Amino acid sequence: MIPAALPPPPPAGPEPVPPAGVRFSAELLHLVDHFQQQRVRLDDLLAATKGRGMHLLLLLIALPFVGPIPLPGFSIPFGLVVTILGMRLAVGKPPWLPRFLRERSFDPKFLAKVLRGTSRLMEWMEVFLRPRLGFVDAHAIFSRFAGFLIGVSGLMLMLPFPLPFSNSLPAWTVIFLAAGALGHDGLFFLIGCGSFVVSVAFFTFVAVGGASAVEQLTRLIHGR
Repeated sequence: MIPAALPPPPPAGPEPVPPAGVRFSAELLHLVDHFQQQRVRLDDLLAATKGRGMHLLLLLIALPFVGPIPLPGFSIPFGLVVTILGMRLAVGKPPWLPRFLRERSFDPKFLAKVLRGTSRLMEWMEVFLRPRLGFVDAHAIFSRFAGFLIGVSGLMLMLPFPLPFSNSLPAWTVIFLAAGALGHDGLFFLIGCGSFVVSVAFFTFVAVGGASAVEQLTRLIHGR
């Protein structure tokens, strides 16, 4: 007897991210509904945000760090993700993460809080976000330069400085650059570049001040 043919597989479900015409803030709330019943891996987020690419994922990652208080337990792994994604963008490669980062999972309640917070931030940004300074969006050199700045900001996010604003300054750089890319807004790109300069100045000041303090302490110890 010839075995009966297997039934065809069911059609694939709808994409978790709505079409590109939907506002970014609405997309984020859609993700809250999509992930409310399960722990979520970074791999799942990367797949779910493919309608907007890595920039939406960068917004999600950067948001928890915008407050003045540093988050040392999260800044190192999340900073590493930002660095990898930024450098991939800088060399024109698609988003990719090593397996140990892709498999990192989050509680759905925590993720829902981050998604809703990012949605509120995007609602505020959408008031100002609009296509302008088109030369920034038209030339790949600017997106690659933005990727480089994002990658370096991820490295700064990883620095173990328990100082106010040590996380928030590089996080805002990532947010402005990612939002500018999502909204094709060259002004946000320029603001992100300015935020990056402020971040570098802050960490330079901390490094120079720390070296000076160590030198003064050494002199006190040796009685000089």
